[in-house]
Amino acid sequence: MARASGTVQRPRPVLGRDREEQLTDRQRHVLQQLDALFRDGFAELTMAEIAARVGCSLRTLYALAPSRDELVLGVVDRQLWRIGGAAQRTIADDMAPLDAIRAYLRAAHVAVSRSTDAWSRDIGTVPAVRALVDSHNQYLVDVTRTLLDSAVARGDIADVDTGAVARVLAGLGRSLAGPGVARTLRTGPQQAADEVVEIVLHGLRPSPPPRPTP
Repeated sequence: MARASGTVQRPRPVLGRDREEQLTDRQRHVLQQLDALFRDGFAELTMAEIAARVGCSLRTLYALAPSRDELVLGVVDRQLWRIGGAAQRTIADDMAPLDAIRAYLRAAHVAVSRSTDAWSRDIGTVPAVRALVDSHNQYLVDVTRTLLDSAVARGDIADVDTGAVARVLAGLGRSLAGPGVARTLRTGPQQAADEVVEIVLHGLRPSPPPRPTP
């Protein structure tokens, strides 16, 4: 089967390939530090405090973004593209659709394993970041739906509303990574998301034909 991700329009990156290639090694290192720093929350941080935490100058930060929220946006965007790219690479051309869904969502759920309550809470305070996360989640939905459509066409699953199922499957990670959710789970959010995907996919398999009456 063809790669489903190749038929779905990807979100537009915040930095863009040209800007990404222009980053210096120092700037890349700072962005990596910010990725780790923001996991403990960023809503109370000023640009000056951020610079002090990562050991760089304000000039370095402002060369990356004009404000704290724009800085967060760039960090989140690079993170989502990195995880999304890794997820796409798990889908081989010869994979059965259900196997592709399992591999794709399992790789996407890596983002869940790195989430914290502070991170999830603070993302909700920045509209541009919320919109960015929404666009990447919609891409996840669209890829999952394309794979489900292929599974229906092959007879691997019942003829269900693939749009609804895709939205449920693609939204698992985001839902389980919400503030305060992890402490309500018996397992971690990543493992829980993977397990629910398996349950849903198993339930989609067509029922065997009834046995003939003797």
